[in-house]
Amino acid sequence: MGYFKQFLKNIPILGRVLMMIQNIYRYLYWIWQMKRSSARGNIKIMIGASGVRQAGWAESEQRFLDLLKPEMWKRYFKPGSIDAILAEHVWEHLSLDDGRDAANCCLKFLKPGGYLRVAVPDGLNPIPEYIEQVRPGGIGAGAQDHKILYTYATFQRLFELAGFKVVLYEYFDEEGIFHYHEWDPDDGLIKRSKRFDQRNTGGEIAYNSIILDAVKPDSVE
Repeated sequence: MGYFKQFLKNIPILGRVLMMIQNIYRYLYWIWQMKRSSARGNIKIMIGASGVRQAGWAESEQRFLDLLKPEMWKRYFKPGSIDAILAEHVWEHLSLDDGRDAANCCLKFLKPGGYLRVAVPDGLNPIPEYIEQVRPGGIGAGAQDHKILYTYATFQRLFELAGFKVVLYEYFDEEGIFHYHEWDPDDGLIKRSKRFDQRNTGGEIAYNSIILDAVKPDSVE
């Protein structure tokens, strides 16, 4: 594989052509997923999937579906047509104002009773090494692009202000106590969680996320 990458570096035009072909394939795959979801009558979108796949969920990337560009969503969906949206460790890459706009976008396109399952790093995790990993500008993967470190209260408030009803599942509180309420992975699997993160062993929570469902009310004023 290393020789192949070096070969592409020596022929930059070939590398660009292959990248273009890959992007076209990903776009066509995205369109196919949209058509399949619409045919099922159950549209479930995974935001910022980064190649991760879950059965029954159409994975998307920012270039296909940008949370801050509702006009892109209109290409594929009618307002009030999406059943569920899943976003694991996406909102921390947005500023607070952009996070609010993103919540409003999701609210607009979700069906009444539809939900957004979302997870972000937990700003009240009591382990200093964890905070150093996930804080804006931290040493963890992707942390250089993190814009905000939420607590359960600030994250819950963001979605409530958008008009959602919020159900919290996992988070640390101000006293360093971990709160957990059962959630169904079939409704959207969050890998960086108490049950599914392999760093959590022996009953200890080494890595967690704030996990919540933001549910669109049956009627939105």
